[in-house]
Amino acid sequence: MDALCGSGELGSKFWDSNLSVHTDNPDFTPCFQNSVLAWVPCIYLWAALPCYLFYLWHRHQGYIVLSRLSRLKTALGVLLWCVSWTDLFYSFHGLVHGWAPAPIFFVTPLVVGVTMLLATLLIQYERLQGVRSSGVLIIFWFLCVVCGIIPFRSKILSALAQGKISDPFRFTTFYIYFALVLSALILSCFREKPPFFSPKNMDPNPCPEAGAGFLSRLSFWWFTKLAILGYRRPLEEWDLWCLNEEDRSHMVVQRLLEERKKQQEQAARHQAAEASGKRLSSEDEVLLGGRPQAREPPFLRALMATFGSSFLLSVCFKLIQDLLSFINPQLLSVLIRFISNPTAPTWWGFLVAGLMFVCSVMQTVILHQYYHCIFVMGLRFRTGIIGVIYRKALVITNSVKRESTVGEIVNLMSVDAQRFMDVVPFINLLWSAPLQMILAVYFLWQNLGPSVLAGVALMVLLIPLNGAMAVKMRAFQVEQMKFKDSRIKLMSEILGGIKVLKLYAWEPSFLKQVEDIRQDELRLMRQAAYLHATSTFIWICTPFLVTLTTLGMYVSVDKNNVLDAEKAFVSVSLFNILKIPLNMLPQLISNLAQTSVSLKRIQHFLSQDELDSQCVERKTITPGYTVTIHNGTFTWSRNLPPTLHSLDIQVPKGALVAVVGPVGCGKSSLLSALLGEMEKLEGKVYMKGSVAYVPQQAWIQNCTLQENVLFGQALDPKRYRQALEACALLADLEVLPDGSKTEIGEKGINLSGGQRQRVSLARAVYSDADIFLLDDPLSAVDSHVAKHIFDQVIGPEGVLAGKTRVLVTHGISFLPQTDFVIVLADGQVSEIGTYVALLQRNGSFANFLRNYAPDEGKEHREADSRTALEDKEDEEVLLIEDTLSSHTDLTDNEPVTYEVQKHFMRQLSAMSQEGEGQGRPVPRRRLSAAEKVVQATEAKASHVLTQEEKVEMGTVKLSVFWDYARAVGLCATLAIFLLHGGQSAAAIGANVWLSAWTGEAVVNGQQNNTSQRLGVYAALGILQGLLVMLSAITMAVGGVQAARLLHQALLHNKMRSPQSFFDTTPSGRILNRFSKDIYVIDEVLAPTILMLLNSFFNSISTLVVIVASTPLFAVVILPLAVLYLFVQRLYVATSRQLKRLESVSRSPIYSHFLETVTGSSVIRAYGRSRDFEAISDAKVDTNQRSFYPYIASNRWLGVRVEFVGNCVVLFTALFAVIGRSSLSPGLVGLSVSYALQVTLALNWMIRTISDLESNIVAVERVKEYSKTETEAPWVVEGSRPPAGWPLQGEVEFRNYSVRYRPGLELVLKDLSLQVRGGEKVGIVGRTGAGKSSMTLCLFRILEATEGDILIDGLNVADIGLHDLRSQLTIIPQDPILFSGTLRMNLDPFGNYSEEDMWRALELSHLHAFVSSQPAGLDFQCSEGGENLSVGQRQLVCLARALLRKSRVLVLDEATAAVDLETDDLIQATIHTQFETCTVLTIAHRLNTIMDYTRVLVLDKGTIAEFDSPTNLIAARGIFYGMARDAGLA
Repeated sequence: MDALCGSGELGSKFWDSNLSVHTDNPDFTPCFQNSVLAWVPCIYLWAALPCYLFYLWHRHQGYIVLSRLSRLKTALGVLLWCVSWTDLFYSFHGLVHGWAPAPIFFVTPLVVGVTMLLATLLIQYERLQGVRSSGVLIIFWFLCVVCGIIPFRSKILSALAQGKISDPFRFTTFYIYFALVLSALILSCFREKPPFFSPKNMDPNPCPEAGAGFLSRLSFWWFTKLAILGYRRPLEEWDLWCLNEEDRSHMVVQRLLEERKKQQEQAARHQAAEASGKRLSSEDEVLLGGRPQAREPPFLRALMATFGSSFLLSVCFKLIQDLLSFINPQLLSVLIRFISNPTAPTWWGFLVAGLMFVCSVMQTVILHQYYHCIFVMGLRFRTGIIGVIYRKALVITNSVKRESTVGEIVNLMSVDAQRFMDVVPFINLLWSAPLQMILAVYFLWQNLGPSVLAGVALMVLLIPLNGAMAVKMRAFQVEQMKFKDSRIKLMSEILGGIKVLKLYAWEPSFLKQVEDIRQDELRLMRQAAYLHATSTFIWICTPFLVTLTTLGMYVSVDKNNVLDAEKAFVSVSLFNILKIPLNMLPQLISNLAQTSVSLKRIQHFLSQDELDSQCVERKTITPGYTVTIHNGTFTWSRNLPPTLHSLDIQVPKGALVAVVGPVGCGKSSLLSALLGEMEKLEGKVYMKGSVAYVPQQAWIQNCTLQENVLFGQALDPKRYRQALEACALLADLEVLPDGSKTEIGEKGINLSGGQRQRVSLARAVYSDADIFLLDDPLSAVDSHVAKHIFDQVIGPEGVLAGKTRVLVTHGISFLPQTDFVIVLADGQVSEIGTYVALLQRNGSFANFLRNYAPDEGKEHREADSRTALEDKEDEEVLLIEDTLSSHTDLTDNEPVTYEVQKHFMRQLSAMSQEGEGQGRPVPRRRLSAAEKVVQATEAKASHVLTQEEKVEMGTVKLSVFWDYARAVGLCATLAIFLLHGGQSAAAIGANVWLSAWTGEAVVNGQQNNTSQRLGVYAALGILQGLLVMLSAITMAVGGVQAARLLHQALLHNKMRSPQSFFDTTPSGRILNRFSKDIYVIDEVLAPTILMLLNSFFNSISTLVVIVASTPLFAVVILPLAVLYLFVQRLYVATSRQLKRLESVSRSPIYSHFLETVTGSSVIRAYGRSRDFEAISDAKVDTNQRSFYPYIASNRWLGVRVEFVGNCVVLFTALFAVIGRSSLSPGLVGLSVSYALQVTLALNWMIRTISDLESNIVAVERVKEYSKTETEAPWVVEGSRPPAGWPLQGEVEFRNYSVRYRPGLELVLKDLSLQVRGGEKVGIVGRTGAGKSSMTLCLFRILEATEGDILIDGLNVADIGLHDLRSQLTIIPQDPILFSGTLRMNLDPFGNYSEEDMWRALELSHLHAFVSSQPAGLDFQCSEGGENLSVGQRQLVCLARALLRKSRVLVLDEATAAVDLETDDLIQATIHTQFETCTVLTIAHRLNTIMDYTRVLVLDKGTIAEFDSPTNLIAARGIFYGMARDAGLA
């Protein structure tokens, strides 16, 4: 190098340590300045160029118009190029004139000139590629400025020293160059306008990150605006930015699906190649092997292939950060040496302090870029997995659906997809942890020699121990998941059937079941918590024990090994670095273990059988027919016997076909087979044209009524009105508060059963399909409405005339109008033909008809013509009355008036505010006048709510903490705090002791009392570990206790909540308390609190140590604390609200998914799968929209807090340098090694405070639902009814009035009547007359407003609810079964013997079915009794009633879902078995009550008529009109 700089006047040496190092006024030689300092920026730019050009080439975003800024930048580049060439020409000029300059004066201007030209071209190329802010160039200009500062200073100094400027020309060009470079740096910090021709960003609120400048991205400054907004007021959904295009569901899921498809094709090809390689040796194998299962390629491979590129980027960041983290310990070593050497120039110290700061800042910046990259990747993982699972759930077969409950599938989406997101940040530790360990050990070896192996050996020994613990933890986790799944499944069933539980007084049995599962869950939790405490002990002790063994080994191996400050504290700081990967490894192992379980579950689900889309031929068909089945045999699942066999059916185009047959003969299955929902074993199915399907149990979405009917089609007002009119829905619209725009709750909660069925039918009518498959749509509606619908919609004169209609029905009155009838029995077609032909054939069908419909035809026709005119006027009234309310769901037995709806909406808005908006408030899109009113009331409500929320965020929070502390136990809470304090004191003690040890005098090259020093150090360390373990165990015991108490209170309260609570609260919201919130209390709170205490005490002890060793530091504590608190306040407010929004927007994903899974057959039938995928994607995107800023908020916080931490490092080092005369190296080592750790502690502290705030909300929410009002006591000890009550079964209502909820109209008004013991009374009335309400009052589901009900003279209000309910029997309208054995469903308390049960089954005509099952009474009913037909479920309810055999029996239209034959059997059973009992029947089919003692006709909650049926018909009143409609009068 010296040769380059030449000799003579301008020549100089390349390096002179006397000039640069050993002096109080350092400087570089001119040669060094002209060569190295000038070349560094150039080398950087040329090195970065190839990668950068490659990146730009692939990322074209449209070009940016040439702006003033761009022109200025280019001009500066050109000027810099000119300045460099001027320098070069000046050197040539010198050469020509005979004074030869040194070679460096030719090389440097040439290199710099070419580089400046390159930079100028790069500015233009970036502009053409649409780059708004260039990181590469900012760094280049920055390096130019930094490298220019040194010559800038030294040229002035030398001019001052010499009194003249030695080379005026180069002096001038240098300062021009410096000014230009500085200007270029400043200009490059501004960003350009958005590119032209870029894909137009239509987002109303695009993410500022996309347009942020380079520096803004580095420091996450682009997030600041949102942080300030979030501090000023709670963020709302519309404040959130739209997602970047590449993070949106449709992009991510598409990429993942394409990748999977590619891999599946590869696997298939590979398999085919293998198969052809080894042909099967014999036929046996073919027979045994069955069809070869295509191996599903691993899902993980598809994930990695899709997201690999961002993963590689994260690897680069992580690598740089890991290497940087080892620079500070080296600098610490230099600093301690500097303090130990009094003669060293002071600027060394300042330089080291500065370097420490710069190094820490670089680490911060790179670390957070890494985290941002990896978390966004995690976000994409979750998006992709949710999308793939959703799409799979739309195509799985029914047998798969039966194997896994809806809850389990939703779990895949909620828990397992989340697991992936959680594990992604740890993935890089797989290579980074070993790298950090190797580097740390290498530097330690340099420091302490072979003694370090003792420490390393200890670490290696502890790894298997940690591994074993992680495996054990994983086993607990898997088992706990099972318990959790079964508990949630049971809870969801309880909530679904809560009304039945109340009516039967079965709550205690189910309460016990839940508590038993919970007991097991808590047992596991306790074991896991102890395990966790032990691992915490190992965690805390490992680094300390390692330090102890290493230092102990070092001083005891050789007497001359002196432990000085440098060795001790550099080792301590290296061990602190080593601690991080070691601490993370167990977490990584357990996370990977959990994720591998999740991966298996997802993989298993994705490899399940899909419905065969080809099983129904859509293209070809015999001309003239729209539906044909040739020799079809179908089953629900391959391992079950076929449900339908050898079917041969042909349906001509435009025909109306009725399908009839007894319960469980396969009528609904036939429609499923036509839809391709069943597995086809043999035969062919052809269907030509689009399909509309109305299932037996209407599937209603949680959206407006209009959206339910349109079902994704465009609105055609005329056709829409026609559909509503035909389905008798217009009258309903007038009653519903917002007409068509009324929001329907989940599962159609605010519609009656009849309304739901009619909406479902309207959807089919509107769809204008070619083929209509109608599964008993008339069973849920009253008889006159059924007649209207048949005439207006289904029948030969209806809207659908001319379309092909397949109608499953139990109503025989409609059969004469059908084109032909298919009679099914035991899964086969027993007869087929026109109604008349079947009657003449005298088969089983004809006999059946003759029994049930004597002379039906003739009478019917006469009645028809006579009443056609009267009908028209009546019908209007009837329909309006029908809609006024319903008899199915409690929510709406009350008239759904405007008031109620307003109340309902207020409830909804209150609920969505509280963070789990499953019942969204009315969407704020289109506002009708009515909606505006609702909006106003809602706005009032929500306004108030929001204010309350604010209060709750501030002060109420403390009471929630107090609640949790009380649940944990106050003594335990106090103990935990004290133990943590003790642990910190012990840790400080140990380190101070170490510092004193290093400062001990050395006599004859040895330190004397090393053994005593070592002993005390060891004792303090072990003490620290023990205290931590004790506090962890205390916390574990307390946490489990809190979890037990909080769940118990919640469960007991919910079991005792009145029915009205369940009607106004969506079950999803209650379930959320039992799943998500209890999970948080179980598993999240305790570890979070421990982490918070750890980081809090760490931060405090750091400050104590630093202030104690360098008191001057106290001066900067205040400004740093202010900055820290300011950032903390901004962050906590914003991140908490983002977390809230995230959890609010998470529920709709799962509720929509639940809705999809339950309605998948309808969605497929209408061909709407694509649209539903898009809806799901949109919901996921909405959720990720709040999650993305949450990730950014953590990075924003991290950069700022770590900056505070880096300042602590800087000032600690600075003050150590300033006060070096009074400080021992030991103290400096102590305070700086503490300061280096403080960043992490400060960061964790804010993060855990925020986590705790978001998670403690779970306690608040569980508490809120543990304090809701409860119903009357189950047993009143003072007044229990006498044994055997009621003996007579007399029922009397005295001046009885009742309303559903305070503030609503009366449903029954001043009712007085007496029913004598043993009487059979039919209760009839238009829908909404209060029929069901009467029975509910009898069971005290509704409590009286005034008046009494007496049974055998005993006032029912005086006795406990269970004493009352267990002595009455009801066969409810919705037959609800619980998953479990049939035995449990009949007798959950185990009160009856086997014989009793079989007898009850025989009487309820289930004997044949149950005895044919291999398990008999232990036959497993699936969730909701799905594996029994609706009719069979009804019979099970009858069997329950027969078992109880009480004196009072209530039938709530129990026969709506069964065919006439079964209905007759039931009626016969009731007549014979309940002969002596009082029977109250709510009847829709009047023929069932024509032989009753008396009939009660209710009208608008009052008694209209009450007499025997014959008298009432003679009186020609309301009853007569109803009987006439039904063809009975």
